[in-house]
Amino acid sequence: MKKVALIILGLAGSAAQAQTNVTIYGIMDAAMVGESGGSAGRVTKVTSGAAAASRIGFRGTEELGDGMQAFFTLETGAKIDTGELDATNTVFNRQAFVGLKTKAGAVAFGRQYTPYHLTLTSVADPFGTGYAGTSKNLFPDNGTNVRTSNTVTYASPKVRGVNLELAYSVGEQTDASAGRQYGGAIAYANGPLTLRLAYNSKNSDVVATGTSHELGRNTLLGGNYDLQWAKLYFAYGIDKGFNSATLGNANNPYGGVRPTPSTDGRDTLLGFSAPIGPGRLIFSAMHKDDRTGFNQDASSWGIGYLYDLSKRTGLYAAYAHINNHHGAGYTVANNTESGTGDTGYNLGIRHTF
Repeated sequence: MKKVALIILGLAGSAAQAQTNVTIYGIMDAAMVGESGGSAGRVTKVTSGAAAASRIGFRGTEELGDGMQAFFTLETGAKIDTGELDATNTVFNRQAFVGLKTKAGAVAFGRQYTPYHLTLTSVADPFGTGYAGTSKNLFPDNGTNVRTSNTVTYASPKVRGVNLELAYSVGEQTDASAGRQYGGAIAYANGPLTLRLAYNSKNSDVVATGTSHELGRNTLLGGNYDLQWAKLYFAYGIDKGFNSATLGNANNPYGGVRPTPSTDGRDTLLGFSAPIGPGRLIFSAMHKDDRTGFNQDASSWGIGYLYDLSKRTGLYAAYAHINNHHGAGYTVANNTESGTGDTGYNLGIRHTF
């Protein structure tokens, strides 16, 4: 009888193990980066994550029956150039969430990407928000526009090519509206066409200090169209209000009069990706239309070439330049750094596992 019980327990354990899946994954990315045109002069350095932030993560799912599934992700960033964590005193700084998926959609709790950022990285930017040509150069894809803590998200199932995403980040102050951020996106994908409309609203009030500001709001329409021989990309953004479009480098990178973040701007991107020779050529041109009294417009362009050595390892080269007007302070960034000048390049290698 005892042997039978042990066999049953063993079979139950095997069944449970078969229903649970945990994956270790990551990206190791390092590049030689050059920057110029700012008050820091000509800068040459080794950078971690110019194309995509270096990271190691754990993701898992468990089948609960009746079409229900539990899932989680824990992801930490690492600096390949120094071996440090990329956020001080924070282990899983990139993503940390747990959720439940059913036939009606998926709900998750924790630190997660915003619908605004996902529109740029997965739909609208041929550089995927990485390399010197990243949309981060002019679009406000930084800070809590990228990811938020204390967040609840909902993702609907796809119906006839359409799906919906919602996100709500709790401010955790005595006033429920203070510090909160919420947004959403609706996407359509059918054949060669992908479209995505995202919205983001940010409250920067601080109850403890009595600080109050106008809401920061971002609306972003992005899309791409696959011609087989090339893929075309576009994005158009509207940024209004306090902290809606914070500068990537707010440390007065060009000296003189400190640039002012726009509180009323329009962002435009056009680009493409095409197989050329043994690799892939990517290009984008962007324009920032600052409609405040400062009129700090900027235009930029970026070009890159990606060459895959295998399915997991690739080499890349990228270059970008920005023309700032009327004291604007936009800098050539990459996936993990905001940059120091109006010109930059990357020569690197990326390995995924």
